[in-house]
Amino acid sequence: MNKKTLKILEYEKIINNLVDMASSEPAKKLCAKLKPSTDINEIQKNQGYTTAALDRIRLKGNLLLSEIKDISDSLKRLEIGSSLSQPELMKILSILNAVSKAISYGLHPDEEEYDVLEEHFRSLYDIKDLKKELSRCIISEEIMADNASPELSHIRRKIKQINSKMHTELNNILNAHREYLMDAVITQRDGAYCLPIKSEYKNKVSGVVHDQSSTGSTVFIEPIAVIKMNNELKSLFMDEKKEIEKILENLSLLAALYIEPLRENAKTLIFLDFVYAKANLSKKMNASEPKFNSKHYINIKEGRHPLLDSKKVVPINISIGDNYDLLIITGPNTGGKTVSLKTVGLFTLMGQSGLHIPAFEGSELSVFNDVFADIGDEQSIEQSLSTFSGHMKNIVYILNHADANSLCLFDELCAGTDPTEGAALAISILSFLHRMQSRCIATTHYSELKVFALNEPGVENASCEFDVATLSPTYRILIGVPGKSNAFAIAGKLGLPDYIISEADNHLEKDAKDFEDLLTRLENDRQIIEKDKLSIQKYKREIESLKRHYDKQEENLTQKKEKILEEAREAAKKILEEAKETADDTIKNINKIASGAGLGSALEEQRTRLRESINKNTKTIGIQQTKNKVKKPKELKLGDSVHVISLNLDGIVSSLPNQSGNFFVQMGILRSQVNISDVALVEEPDNKPKTKTRTRSSSMVKSATISTEINVIGKNVDEACSELDKYLDDALLAHLPGVRIIHGRGTGALQKGIHAYLKRQSFVKSYSLADFNEGGNAVTIVRFK
Repeated sequence: MNKKTLKILEYEKIINNLVDMASSEPAKKLCAKLKPSTDINEIQKNQGYTTAALDRIRLKGNLLLSEIKDISDSLKRLEIGSSLSQPELMKILSILNAVSKAISYGLHPDEEEYDVLEEHFRSLYDIKDLKKELSRCIISEEIMADNASPELSHIRRKIKQINSKMHTELNNILNAHREYLMDAVITQRDGAYCLPIKSEYKNKVSGVVHDQSSTGSTVFIEPIAVIKMNNELKSLFMDEKKEIEKILENLSLLAALYIEPLRENAKTLIFLDFVYAKANLSKKMNASEPKFNSKHYINIKEGRHPLLDSKKVVPINISIGDNYDLLIITGPNTGGKTVSLKTVGLFTLMGQSGLHIPAFEGSELSVFNDVFADIGDEQSIEQSLSTFSGHMKNIVYILNHADANSLCLFDELCAGTDPTEGAALAISILSFLHRMQSRCIATTHYSELKVFALNEPGVENASCEFDVATLSPTYRILIGVPGKSNAFAIAGKLGLPDYIISEADNHLEKDAKDFEDLLTRLENDRQIIEKDKLSIQKYKREIESLKRHYDKQEENLTQKKEKILEEAREAAKKILEEAKETADDTIKNINKIASGAGLGSALEEQRTRLRESINKNTKTIGIQQTKNKVKKPKELKLGDSVHVISLNLDGIVSSLPNQSGNFFVQMGILRSQVNISDVALVEEPDNKPKTKTRTRSSSMVKSATISTEINVIGKNVDEACSELDKYLDDALLAHLPGVRIIHGRGTGALQKGIHAYLKRQSFVKSYSLADFNEGGNAVTIVRFK
């Protein structure tokens, strides 16, 4: 990538923000050197690292590695057999402590799924014996522990003893010669303990004079009694220094055994700190991983320029490289054209550097070998260049270096000169790049370029929407619609007299006026269509809501109807049974009476007819006298279809009866324990397999009770995923082809957490955000395998 484009698009400011996110100095240096890559495999790998670190931050918190130090020079010294100093060994200890911390953070043996960072965490080598020895011996860069060696401990005990003895002796001398002292204090001169004696009494105290005051009134005398002890103390300090050097030598020899593991540990820790810096920057920008392709196709969804205030910046939607490879954006000044241009360019640089972009998930970028930009004021006093000349010099460079693998960005192309010549030149430049198959986005005020985009295949118009009523831009990019400069309308709103505007209008050529009028009509029609579209979407939602309401009412009515019919059948059954019993009793009595008169056979015939009539009426009202015998426990088997009498539901036997005759029956989403006396076997047609019938019956019950959407708005990621577990299981049992998950927009954390959960489910075929008219980024559509 050429350095000028990096500067124009303010890539270095993104890098500065990245540097601030790193914990350690070595990682900060690595961040500062980050440049865009042109290898799509490397880019996707680096994006995967950033995403994995971001997921870990959300699940486990941040990984801070500020204690990492650069030990490369120390390791080189170890390789040639040199001993390291205390500060150098402390740096190695900081690396070992960071390794233990990273291993504790990164390794989770219970997890079934590993991300791309797992291998880096697993490559860390915890050198416990070296860490233990360094921790035991070294307290800080200046202090060696007393117990670093037995000899050092012995020397320091003797030093303390002599120091104590010296102070006692000095205090005795001080008290004995108090009248000779200028001040009753013990001081040091040239490393010796001295007493401040008045000059006139210097011969009264035996000792060595080390110094005197500037006025000569005070001399500093080391008493003869402590000279011997002070010399002994100096000797002990020399012994201490030699022992510390010996300890450092031994520690260096131990560290030299682990030169390669230490080097790899340091390299891995710096890399992890670098990756987590990218992840923390992504979190700060509320960014997402872009998809990458090699087809030079860009599709940015709700992209926000990362250097603008996130609370004020308006997201943009812009695409190029699919049906067109040249996009011409028009519209008034301050309409957001330049910001849109910079956003596309900066996103490309960030994405190819392995950084996430502040855009909606699913945004797509492509890999370009180079990005060229001509944006801003190119005037140069030093080179005696006008604005037009400065831009043209840059454009010449772009034309000499751009190819089919380049992205070219032009802001107000060929402005600053005669409009007619400038427009013709701009068309010629863009036509050349179009033939080169470079991907180009250009902003302009020239009407000729709008016409060029309308007539040229593979070239598309776009505009930055502007509200003339409020004189403010909406910052929406409208693909396929050329924009107006709105100069007359803005001037009028700002107070320019109508007669001046009217006269200016007369100076416009007829073709130009007709074209601008056409753009006005197109814009008005677009706004009307937009409003109608929103109204249609609103009505569609209302219709869907009413449909669900009426479907539910119909279901309730059906259930009530079945209940009423069942109650009527039961009542009719009782009436018929009572009538049958009455008829039987009556006929029996008549038989007894008429047996002597020879009427028995005739009455029995009438009795038979009466029974047949009753049975016929029983069938007519839908009461079937079932002759199915309830199977005994030993005759039931798993998967049998049964009817639970007390619940009036069909179900599938899911467990065998116990000694008490109790077993479980699965009735749709209901699984209940029943007794064998409360069930009857459901006979199935011979020409249909039982398994298929049962599955259909179960799925029908399930699909009748499970909703095709779930609302998890207001829940955190853990609560939502827990609720989704059960809901998706039910939806699968109901054989639903897919479901809708309503999670709302919010900060996007809930949506990203749900997408991460869905990604791990093997039964999910695909998932995506809903269309704009079906909920947009507030709803995720899930399709099952």
